[in-house]
Amino acid sequence: MRAALAAVGLATLLTHAPRAHADSGSGSGPADGCSAGSEREGFWQRLADSYRAHLSGAVTAPAAPAAPASPPASPSGYDPERVPAPAVDNPPWPYAAWPTGGTALIGYENLTSGPLMDALWCGAHGKALKDSRLTIYGWIEPGGNLSTSSTRFNPVTGTGGNYPAAYAYQPDTVQLDQFALYLERTPDEIQKDHFDWGFRLTGLYGTDYKYTFSNGILSNQYTEHQRLYGFDPVMYYLDLYFPAVFDGENVRVGRYISIPDIEAQLAPNNLTYSHSLLYTYDPYTQNGIVATTRLNRTWTVQLEVSGGNDIAPFLPHENHLTPAACVIWQSHSGDDELYPCMNGLNDGDWRWNNVQHAVTTWYHKFNDSWHTDTEVWYMWQAHTPNVDNPAGVAAIEARYPPTQFNVGAPFGAICNPAVVYCYSYEWAAVNYLNYQLTPRDIFVWRTDFMNDARGQRTGFRSRYVELTLGYTHWWGDALELRPEVRFEHALDADAYDNPSATPGGGRQSQLMLAADAILHF
Repeated sequence: MRAALAAVGLATLLTHAPRAHADSGSGSGPADGCSAGSEREGFWQRLADSYRAHLSGAVTAPAAPAAPASPPASPSGYDPERVPAPAVDNPPWPYAAWPTGGTALIGYENLTSGPLMDALWCGAHGKALKDSRLTIYGWIEPGGNLSTSSTRFNPVTGTGGNYPAAYAYQPDTVQLDQFALYLERTPDEIQKDHFDWGFRLTGLYGTDYKYTFSNGILSNQYTEHQRLYGFDPVMYYLDLYFPAVFDGENVRVGRYISIPDIEAQLAPNNLTYSHSLLYTYDPYTQNGIVATTRLNRTWTVQLEVSGGNDIAPFLPHENHLTPAACVIWQSHSGDDELYPCMNGLNDGDWRWNNVQHAVTTWYHKFNDSWHTDTEVWYMWQAHTPNVDNPAGVAAIEARYPPTQFNVGAPFGAICNPAVVYCYSYEWAAVNYLNYQLTPRDIFVWRTDFMNDARGQRTGFRSRYVELTLGYTHWWGDALELRPEVRFEHALDADAYDNPSATPGGGRQSQLMLAADAILHF
């Protein structure tokens, strides 16, 4: 389901007070900025020193990971002749420049690191490792919630518990949401002198794999076995950077987070612990090729072709050639960005998550304390089986047997009982109002509306309103805590606390207290 990816800053190498190393110019020995003699310390000692520095705030440049990458708010982190300065600081925000899906940000530094890389860079071969731009990083994210809902989520019907709220879908539980590990090389896309390349391999383990898997890529963990915990290779791609094409072009080939979206599945990419309903029910990932071309300081275009949403590239009965196109406009100051996309357009016929997704995001910075993010989309499918007609249910079961997956409205639509197939559609809007209290503390107010007009996404034909107040506190740049309070209401159905997906079987409203912790490494 959808895109991208978000922002990090260029990490410093400090684990102690900065002092240049004698070998800093030779390509061997520790990287610049490490304490004298750091290469003679054991790795675990260097890692412990690194964590002390990152948690205390002694490291001055941000090092929190996210996807796609973005630069630090410093002159060395971007090309001021080609791109605006980053709009906000990361941390405490999950991005610095406004998020752009499906690409490393052209004209900005995209190198991502954290305490682990600092420990490696201060080893005997740290300078050579840093110069290679190869990094390893990730995070561990436990989370939990208290909810007014009390039933358990039913994987057969796909409803119950906190659903239609996602991710923290089991009420009154604590779980490991994500253990994420990245191995990547980022191309240098500030320079305009030479071609460069990069790659990313990302593995994710935890309960959140339910919201990242693609059909045919280890999907039987959920579709056949309904496992609470699972593993997903959520991203694997090559980045190719062509500096001579206009003001720079990035071509990404592989599996990546769907474009564009304010949010992404990876925990540090998000302004709050929980996800909006708008994000929960749109596309997550694509296997394909996306070319991002910066025309000039204010205009960027993206062209994509993929096999469809959340589909393995080797499933011929599900794959369908799906082009996509986006235009990005930034103000000269960088305080505003408008990002409209047709995120996938093909025949629109019903198949695995084959939604046609027209979406626009808008970012605006009021001042150094306040900014806002807004997204709207409209999605549709044609020839969708009707779950209120026996022939429609039979059509669903013929393609997705009930022993493999639920046969409810996440695949079918709720239509006039007299018809077997119908046109299904939904639309949604979300706004984030964001306030920075201190360099380590932020507040976020989210207002979210979704109209699931045929019940094809949630299983309930209803309009939804969701309101969330979230707070994030950073310890240094290696640990963040994100408590929140969330209220939601289904205007037209008993959608919450309803494991059977039947009228009168649940409640129209739900209140949830939730929190997570993200420890970066």
